[in-house]
Parts: sequence; C-alpha cells; structure tokens
Amino acid sequence: MNSVADRTGVRLMLALTFTTGIVDAVGYLRLDQVFAGNMTGNVVILGMAAIGDTDLTVLGPAMALVFFLVGAAVGGRVLRTAGPSWTRRCTALLGGVGLVLVATALGLAVVGVGALAARASMASSLALAMGVQAATARHLAVKDVTTVVVTSTLTSLAADSRLGAARGQPALRRGAAVTLIAVGAVTGAALCQLHEGVAVGTAALVVLAVTGLGHASACSAGNVAAAPIGPRRKAEIS
Repeated sequence: MNSVADRTGVRLMLALTFTTGIVDAVGYLRLDQVFAGNMTGNVVILGMAAIGDTDLTVLGPAMALVFFLVGAAVGGRVLRTAGPSWTRRCTALLGGVGLVLVATALGLAVVGVGALAARASMASSLALAMGVQAATARHLAVKDVTTVVVTSTLTSLAADSRLGAARGQPALRRGAAVTLIAVGAVTGAALCQLHEGVAVGTAALVVLAVTGLGHASACSAGNVAAAPIGPRRKAEIS
C-alpha cells in the first residue's frame, strides 16, 4: 500500500477480519448455518445438500453465494480504474459496507429471524457487504490479510514454519489474522446471546471506524486529495 502507512493498513485490515468472524457467527448460528464471508463453507453445504437426503437448507447458502459475488463485482467495478492506494472510492465502498451492516442489524431487530425468507434475506445482505469488503481488501492488497478467509494464511504459516520450508515469514501478521477471525467468531456468538442485531451492529461500528481511520490516514498522507488513477484510466485519458 502506498497511500496508507503499511503498519496502519495491516491493522485496519485485521480489524475487518475481526468483523468477518462476527458476521459469520451470526450467519451460522442464527441464519440457517449460512456463511456470509467464507464462501467455501457455502459451496460445501450446497454440495452436500445436492444429494437431497439431508436437513441442510439450500436457499440461504445459495443466496449468500450469489450476493457475495454481486458485492465483489460491484467492488471490482468501482475500483477498476483506481490506483493501488486508499482513495475516496475505498472510503465509499467500506462506508457502504458499514451502512449495509447497520441496515441489516435494524432489520434483524425489527423483522427477526423467525421466517425462512427473513433469514435468507438477512444472510444475503451480510454476504453482499462481505463481498464488497473482500473486493476492497483485495484491491488494497495487504499481504496475508484477505479479511474474509484464513485457509491460505494458515497454509502459508505452516508451510513457511521451521517444520516446513523454514522460510522467513510475517508470522505475527498471519497469526493475528487467524486469531482475530476466531476472536470475532467468539464475540459474535456471545453477542448473539443478547441479540443477533447487536452482533451485526457491533461489526458495523468496527467497519465504520476502519473507514474513518483509513480515510484520515490517506488524507494525512495526501493521497485521497491526489486521488491517483490506475494504468487503464491513464491509457483512456491519453
């Protein structure tokens, strides 16, 4: 990352990883075992449900998968011509993620999760937010911190360890990503004991705080004002 100091960028993305743990805990515990951020889980659930002789719900995972892809596509489209640093587009996208989470928290408080359609809708909303978040994190490209999955991070952690290839690695960062998604899941599960809306609302507050801090850091570095454009856009202009 060029516009946000590397250390600050890592911390911000780790904070978003924490929110994924919260959101996935809500999806699994309250929304028919649906993952909002971990699409591998939904694909596996849909695969198992394909044989038809299970109690697994298909609607929620299927809709979550579709809406995650929609969110990721929207994020990719918005950032298509953006430079590699944090710009106003990143602020807008992550701010949007926070607002979608706020709306979902309100929906959970008002509508609840009693009906299948309500659960599927709420899971879709969470997945949409996580798709946008994942696309934005991918654009900012903080190594080993995708904010939504840790399988590749665990693989790198083990493969590069002394028992593996014994290569130098950012073990602290990788370990923090794994730890924070787990802590987020614990937090989400605990807050679900109060109300699932409280859990999602907490995730929303963290995302909005990250958005504000990221924007402020970029402004202090002069990058948001500069709003650098990507190579494709430069080519179009020239």
